[in-house]
Amino acid sequence: MTEQEEKNILVVKEYMQISYDPERSSSKNVAHLVASDNKFIAPTTFPDIHNCQAYADEHGKLMKSINDLRITEINYLIAKDDQVALRYSAEGSHCGQPYEGIQATGRKAKWTAAALFKLNHEGKITLFIKEWDKLSMWKQLGFPLEEATKVPSI
Repeated sequence: MTEQEEKNILVVKEYMQISYDPERSSSKNVAHLVASDNKFIAPTTFPDIHNCQAYADEHGKLMKSINDLRITEINYLIAKDDQVALRYSAEGSHCGQPYEGIQATGRKAKWTAAALFKLNHEGKITLFIKEWDKLSMWKQLGFPLEEATKVPSI
């Protein structure tokens, strides 16, 4: 692994640590890790979010509802040139604030997600693509499945 690939992994890990910390998940706290023209793509899970800062803000809102949400394991972490890919397992309980009008169910869920990142020559994130097992999570939490199965317009 090259020195730049190792640095890219550290940037991605820091971004994920901030995004999964209910006290720090915000656009302000990830701004130093992302390029100004970055893109976020997650059409089936966060269709209205288009950059990494907005994702951190939105994930912070989610964590107010699933207030014990955490990554339990990084299953795979691979870097090649300017790209980093990771797959991880997470869990959490809907014991916090209502989520999009859904009162706390008290139910716990476990799910997996994959994240693909691209970084520029300065080591800033330019692209983050996220795939997440939202349907499984929603089922376990007792959320309305219509929301999890909406097909976004492309």
